[in-house]
Amino acid sequence: MSLEVLDRHSEALFEFLWCPVCGQEVFTHIPFEGVFCKNCNTQVELQESRETRGYEEAVLACFDSTTTWNLHVDEKLRRDLPDGSARVKIFGAPGAYEVDWWSPEPGEDWEPVERGEFDDVEEPNEVAHLA
Repeated sequence: MSLEVLDRHSEALFEFLWCPVCGQEVFTHIPFEGVFCKNCNTQVELQESRETRGYEEAVLACFDSTTTWNLHVDEKLRRDLPDGSARVKIFGAPGAYEVDWWSPEPGEDWEPVERGEFDDVEEPNEVAHLA
């Protein structure tokens, strides 16, 4: 008897996903600890959604800023999550993912950082190294 291993969340999903705290797209997996944004250390946990509406995949990405680095220092380059967490529901298939909703819903009090929103802004540490 052999054990079948299911690859529940493909690399394509992580290529689509971005961090709502800093806008970066690179995540790292630390065994037995979890998956974190490589730029700001925000933790992301993926869960299968109960409702798929006929899509190949329906995934909830749950972000937690408890582990996020320097939210107070880099507030111009990072946006904290409301009450420290936010979720996004993603539908689709590799190459055709789309965001269904955010929870809490973006509005006046909170907007997730868009993919690459701060890419053209130099971080304060980079300026110090150039001097």
